[in-house]
Amino acid sequence: MLDDQSAPAMMPLRAPSDVMRLRRMGASFPTRLSFLRVLLRRLAGENSQVTRPVWNMCENGFGHAVYSITLGGHVYSLVAVSTDLPPDQRTDRVIATAWDSAYVLYDGVPDTQEIARIVATAPHQEASRYTESDLVLSRANKSVRLFAHAVDALRAGRQPDADLVQQTGYLMRTTAVYGNGKFGIADRDVFADRPGLGGPFMAEMLTVWLIRGFTHDLVEHVGQALLDPHLKRHLGIGNSTGLGMAPFLVSHPLLLNAWITARETALARVRAVEFLRVDQIEHLYNLMSRAAQHIAEWNVPDKIGQGRIDQIRQEWPGLTAIMTPELMSGGYPLDQLWSAAETCGIDTQECLAALMIEPFGALVDDLADAMATDQTATLNPAMTCVELGDALARDWAWALCDYADPKACHQFWYVSEAKAEPRLGLRHAEPGAELESPLDIARRVADLAADLPKTGTVAAFLAANPHHRAAVRRVQSLIAAPYSEIRDNLIGQDCLPIDMLRCKLSFFGAAKFDPKSDRWTRITLCQGAPLRDELDNADDWWLPTFAA
Repeated sequence: MLDDQSAPAMMPLRAPSDVMRLRRMGASFPTRLSFLRVLLRRLAGENSQVTRPVWNMCENGFGHAVYSITLGGHVYSLVAVSTDLPPDQRTDRVIATAWDSAYVLYDGVPDTQEIARIVATAPHQEASRYTESDLVLSRANKSVRLFAHAVDALRAGRQPDADLVQQTGYLMRTTAVYGNGKFGIADRDVFADRPGLGGPFMAEMLTVWLIRGFTHDLVEHVGQALLDPHLKRHLGIGNSTGLGMAPFLVSHPLLLNAWITARETALARVRAVEFLRVDQIEHLYNLMSRAAQHIAEWNVPDKIGQGRIDQIRQEWPGLTAIMTPELMSGGYPLDQLWSAAETCGIDTQECLAALMIEPFGALVDDLADAMATDQTATLNPAMTCVELGDALARDWAWALCDYADPKACHQFWYVSEAKAEPRLGLRHAEPGAELESPLDIARRVADLAADLPKTGTVAAFLAANPHHRAAVRRVQSLIAAPYSEIRDNLIGQDCLPIDMLRCKLSFFGAAKFDPKSDRWTRITLCQGAPLRDELDNADDWWLPTFAA
């Protein structure tokens, strides 16, 4: 991040009380600070090249392959294993035990012995154990209809149906991308200090982008012909994401603060641009048209999700109409546009925020350097109870409600014994509440507020009330990290976990959210992203459209 002396001008940051509500978090869109975008800019800047030293596939596309790429002076290799999966075993649910393909991102270039080890273990995923040379573990299933159709079309000498490509958007979808020490793979500390992998989820994003290229190669191999580059570019990598991802934002509050702070600072900087150049104005006009087309191409079966998309479609022309030549060539045009959007719905506002950031890489890209943090929440026992009470009154009023009300404690989070994954139960209808995970942050803070005296120190209070220790640490950490806390009751009846999923996935760079319930969604990653031989044009694929 820039130092204070050279920091750009900024408008005031949006209030955490607005930004950190679930409904707004659940309207997030990818931005140029999303991790996939940051990664591909880095690869492009280093002129990285992908090689494929191993391709051991039968004519039906079963076997293994190895892809290697250099990033930050280190070589990383994706080992991809494709298996013949019976149709009755294909499921995106976490209870699956077999998948069409499995992957390991390997530290270096694996030799024959290491390839054999990964080929033998990766298809078993959680049932196997891995080594510190294995950085990321993943698996994916085919989009059966599109993959089979694409193969048949290519073998018949034609390209896949464009409408079907547009509707589906991927040949395979991942059902997990594991990092940070799971099942014996490398802890993040192994590579966090390496150039290019220091940012959040960089190893995982590199894995996803390489998997996407493998799916292209596989369908071309089985189809015995090449895909049209336009169709190929539109074929990203799908993903099915459920409750397992949701608690991450709660258990990593300071990391969440870093992400949101970067995005909000970017928005504040571009709103403070006094005058736009002609090329920036033109870019903004083009992005408004692109966003309109992207949203027109985005349709989902979910009625609530489709209703929100329809609202953006209805409101977008009004925003476009505001962008007259007079406004755009006058003073502070983006701040005026942002003010005008206050009458629009939350989804439209968040799409506009992402769009406004997009043309200003030179102004905002440095913020990506501060999106990883090694900060941890700490306890300050010397704080007085009066000071802690002031913080509660200032930052936590939203949490201080009556949790004896069944609606306020409607749900409980727990970890599945069978799959070691987070789950959500209904407190008054299902057993297991005694196994509740500590995601009831608001209730814990409310209990703290009820017991906190008006005299003495935090140290003395906790000596008598040690069960409040976690809540005290949480409140104190929020004082210096205003975007660290989701300001909604996560066990209340109105909590929709999908809002947490979308927030996190948007920072990955996901688009085309396709909610299947309030607890899981499908998305598309890397759609419109440069192919591995197109990294010289790695920075103009925000909200891609099929209509080229």
